[in-house]
Amino acid sequence: MSTTAAPEDFDRPLLPTPHTREKPAFGAAGLPIATGALVIGLGGLALVGYGFAALAEEVASSHTTAVVAVVAGALLFVGAAITLRGLTMVSPGQARVIQFLGKYVGTVRLDGLRWVNPFTTRNPVSTRIRNHETAVMKVNDADGNPIEIAAVVVWQVQDTARAVFEVDNFTAFVGIQTETAVRHIATTYPYDAHGSDAEFSLRDNAEEITQRLSAEIAARVEAAGVGVIESRITHLAYAPEIAGAMLRRQQAGAVVAARQRIVEGAVGMVELALERLAAREVVELDEERKAAMVSNLLVVLCSDREAQPVVNAGSLYH
Repeated sequence: MSTTAAPEDFDRPLLPTPHTREKPAFGAAGLPIATGALVIGLGGLALVGYGFAALAEEVASSHTTAVVAVVAGALLFVGAAITLRGLTMVSPGQARVIQFLGKYVGTVRLDGLRWVNPFTTRNPVSTRIRNHETAVMKVNDADGNPIEIAAVVVWQVQDTARAVFEVDNFTAFVGIQTETAVRHIATTYPYDAHGSDAEFSLRDNAEEITQRLSAEIAARVEAAGVGVIESRITHLAYAPEIAGAMLRRQQAGAVVAARQRIVEGAVGMVELALERLAAREVVELDEERKAAMVSNLLVVLCSDREAQPVVNAGSLYH
C-alpha cells in the first residue's frame, strides 16, 4: 500500500536510521504438525501405560522392556508437548513478531494455524487500518491569531519489526507525532489569506494543506514502521476570544466585495444606457446633463433601498 509522498519543499524531520527491518520468519503449516504431534503424544501415553502395566505384573523377564517403554513413552509425550507449543494462531489483520532468546528472527503474516520454533516468543501486532483523531487544540497561526484545530489520520502498520523495536509504544507515538504535525502546520500558515492570492491559508487552501499535513505525519511516523493512508482537518475555527472580531472582519470584507460588484455592474449599465440613447438619437444631452443622468442612475442602481421616482412636469430642463 502506497503512502502519501512529501512535497519537494517539505522540511523532513531528522530521524535515526532504523536498526531493525521486517523479514519473514521460518514457519510451516500448523495443522499437519499438530496432527502428527497429537498422534505421537497419544502413542507415548500408550507406551507409558503399557510399561506401568508390565511393571505391575512383576515379571522379571519383562522388567527391562517395561522400563524402556515407560522412558520412551515419556520422551515421546514430552517431545509432542514441546512440538505443540510451537503452534501459533494468526488472525486476519494480525501478524506475529518472533523472537528467539531476545533476538528478532522474523514476522509471521500468513493467517491461520502456523508452526514456528517452540522456544521463541511471539508478540501479536495488529496490521489493521486504524484512525486517530486529535483533540481540539488551540494554537497561533502564522499571523499570531489564536485558532482551534483538530485532525484525523488514517494509518496502518507496514513494518512490524520497526513498530515493536524502534519505539516504546507505536500507537502512542503516532498520536503524539500527529498532534505535533498538526501544530506545526497550523503555525506555518495563516487562517485566512485576506484576499492575497500568493499565500496559502488554512481556510482557502484546504486540499493543499491536507496534502502537506499527510506528508509531514508520514515522515514523522516512518521510523515506527507506520504508513499514513490519509489525513483530514476535522475542525478549524478562530478561538472564541477573537471569533466575534474576525466574524465582523469577514462580514465587512463580504460587504465591500458585494459593493464592488454592484458598482461595476452599475457603471456598465450607465455606459450602455448612454450608448443606446446616442445611437438611437432619442435625446441629445450636453455634458452637464450627462453628468446629472449618470449621477441619478448610479444612485438608483447602487442604493440598497428602492428609489422613489420624481415626475418632472415642466420642460426638459426645469
